Amino acid sequence: MSAVVAWVVGVGVLVVGLAVSIGLHEVGHLLPAKRFGVKVTQYMVGFGPTVWSRRRGETEYGVKAIPLGGYIRMIGMYAPAPDGTARSGSTGAFQALAEDARKVAAEEVGPGEEHRTFYRLPVRERLVVMLGGPVMNLLLATVFLGLLLTAIGLPALTPRISSVSQCVLTAADGPRECTAADTPAPAAAAGVRPGDVIVSVDGEAADGDWTRVQSAIRASAGRTVPVEVERDGERLVLQAPIIATDVPRTTAGGELVTDAAGDPVTERVGFFGVTPTQEPVRQPVTAVPGYVADATWATAEVILNLPARMVGVAQAAFGDAERDPNGPIGLVGAGRLSGEIASSDLFTTTTQRVGAMLGLLGSLNLALFVFNLVPLLPLDGGHVVGALWEGLRRRVAALRGRPDPGPFDLARLLPVTYVVTALLLSMSVLLLYADIVRPITLG
Repeated sequence: MSAVVAWVVGVGVLVVGLAVSIGLHEVGHLLPAKRFGVKVTQYMVGFGPTVWSRRRGETEYGVKAIPLGGYIRMIGMYAPAPDGTARSGSTGAFQALAEDARKVAAEEVGPGEEHRTFYRLPVRERLVVMLGGPVMNLLLATVFLGLLLTAIGLPALTPRISSVSQCVLTAADGPRECTAADTPAPAAAAGVRPGDVIVSVDGEAADGDWTRVQSAIRASAGRTVPVEVERDGERLVLQAPIIATDVPRTTAGGELVTDAAGDPVTERVGFFGVTPTQEPVRQPVTAVPGYVADATWATAEVILNLPARMVGVAQAAFGDAERDPNGPIGLVGAGRLSGEIASSDLFTTTTQRVGAMLGLLGSLNLALFVFNLVPLLPLDGGHVVGALWEGLRRRVAALRGRPDPGPFDLARLLPVTYVVTALLLSMSVLLLYADIVRPITLG
């Protein structure tokens, strides 16, 4: 497969994966809405002109030309106007801007359908409907990242030896070839070869974990210890004279430890003279929840700091600043990364490419999950806050013995909706431009 074809295939995989993610997000809204009796008139993936649609019962299902989101249309999304009519809305952020949500839409509510409007649902059922979409993205992210962890594995240093130092060189020696006058490295003296897998060091089992090997070597300074290796299916026990050497001490976070005078603190540890191999290591299913939780929190931190990060994107797009590789990207940037995953020489196997694509799709779904929970209209989180506020008002009124204040009119927040939507559009345009002129690339 040529690089161009591979690039196109990678972009196609992302487009399909993103379309499925958006479609299932809307299914997360659709199913509970129908279950609770709300009349859903439209289910659409995409925006703009309709490419294909078909009516099933009272709902029109379809695909639109611009795959930047999706929406379902429910009657009575907003509380009635004073004259008793209903307002129409949708779960799609950009669709909400396109429509005039304040326009009276009483014609959407047919005779006898007043009880099927969204605003008449109890608060808890409205929360289920509005949270169904983001929760679907969280489930998809868990599936994608779970497959990455358990079926592909995460890159990690393993006890498989990739190279063996032939002699002991200090920093003062600089990079040079070993000579007969140099002290042989312990691993070379013991007969360790590239491709060997270290099974144990001085009786301490490696269990496939390079950090265990490293700890055992560091603790064996100045002693000759048995090192068990696996070579061509056989196990050998080699005697390795571990050399003692002084190295700077660091904290668990990798920071240099210094004394009161500011000089680096050193410690005597063992030196073996091998380089481990980085390989995908499969994780147990029990590791998935913690990994997804950490990734979700990292995504939330990006979104919480989005204004500052967008300033950095602008400085990179219009100035000389470097683009933050861990910062936000748009759909064009994500498509570019997916194409590079499929065609780049950084990945040598199909398994590695599949793993990288699973990670990308998982990250995109986590971004959809967290971003849609932002408590601002027209995002799902804005509708959630509106429902919670309505429930709080009713509870307070009941405790005070006052009449039910009735549904909270979200249409009053339309100015906020328009401002937020304008900001989202501006951000999308900026990311589009930055992804073209200063893209984030692999490596």
